[in-house]
Amino acid sequence: MARFYIEKLGGIKMAKLVDSKETIAVLQRTNFQFKKQFGQNFLIDASVLDHIISYAKIQKEDLVIEIGPGIGTLTEALCEHAGQVIAIEIDDKLIPILEENLAAKENFRLLHQDVLKVDFTELLKEYPGFSSVKVVANLPYYITTPILLSLLEKKLPLSSITVMVQKEVAERMQAGPGTKDYGALSLAVQYYSKPEIVQEVPPHCFIPRPKVSSMVIHLSIYKESPVECENPEYLFKTIKASFMQRRKTLVNALSAGLSLDKEVIKSVLSALSYPENVRGETLSLDEFAEISDNLDPEWREKQKSVFCRFCE
Repeated sequence: MARFYIEKLGGIKMAKLVDSKETIAVLQRTNFQFKKQFGQNFLIDASVLDHIISYAKIQKEDLVIEIGPGIGTLTEALCEHAGQVIAIEIDDKLIPILEENLAAKENFRLLHQDVLKVDFTELLKEYPGFSSVKVVANLPYYITTPILLSLLEKKLPLSSITVMVQKEVAERMQAGPGTKDYGALSLAVQYYSKPEIVQEVPPHCFIPRPKVSSMVIHLSIYKESPVECENPEYLFKTIKASFMQRRKTLVNALSAGLSLDKEVIKSVLSALSYPENVRGETLSLDEFAEISDNLDPEWREKQKSVFCRFCE
């Protein structure tokens, strides 16, 4: 069985594989082969674990969901602090390793599933007694965006998401209008949460070393989005269309992406005091919400109906 030990690091009680040599020993003993399609890079730096646990503020009242636990290094640390840890792993070869390494943890549950196919609503019904639900994970980089958007869009009762992601993805999530990293992902994440980059993590903190730098980012989930919007679904359609071709003006992008008449778009922009040549990359989330509400065919139809009744 893999050797773990407990130590105090920065005031946080940590449980971890001893070092990179021990991690390699576990992988060699179990004849584990890394799979490129799963984007596997196992964390081996104790100080990074410390930051993740600290920033996520894991407590015994918390239910923690971990995605892609690897051999269980972060999982073991989470079990030391959380009331319950549910780890979701897709790789068949890692299941027996996790079952062995975490066998002594009574607050650990392992799901052998594709995270995008997990029914979280039903899963969480099995754990009604926890004050908060948090996601903490070293996410596979190849599928980071689909996982995050899936978690956010399902409006699960999450209080926070603290994850390791590729550096450029973290920067996109926190980016503001007018910057090169600003786009549909920035707006989606900021609609549902307040993102904050915790720290940059260099390649040498992983086995095998990734070719890119990583970042830990913390998302504080809003109970209700601070953005006023009549139709969030149409808002995200508008945002997606606006960034399909960044160099296009909003008029051209929305005409193509939403199949709207250019004159209709121009009239809405004019009524809201936006220049005709405005581009999506310069607009804030609130501005997108204002424009999408006024472009939404359903909303426009309702306004016509109200006006007609008023005129009768």
